[in-house]
Amino acid sequence: MYAIIKTGGKQYKVSEGDILNVDLLSKAPKETVEFTEVIAVNDGKALTTGEAVASAKVTAEVIVEGRDKKVVIFKKRRRKDSKVKRGFRRSFTKVKITKIAA
Repeated sequence: MYAIIKTGGKQYKVSEGDILNVDLLSKAPKETVEFTEVIAVNDGKALTTGEAVASAKVTAEVIVEGRDKKVVIFKKRRRKDSKVKRGFRRSFTKVKITKIAA
């Protein structure tokens, strides 16, 4: 059984027991989080979408919050003596999916 959820403007395909990094939720470790924006649920027989999954929700447990490795953005315009170097670190919350209720 798996579900497709939406959080932080991104969609994730999750099953029970999966561990994934989602955008920062500002929750403490061992706290539970409910994702109510479920797009689709597959129970092993058929994929259900739309109004049939309006009441579905996915429950997860927060493991830890952290920051990813730095992504370096380097832009250079040749022969113009122009270059820009920027870095970006994404903050995330690592969660473990505990239950899918359809």
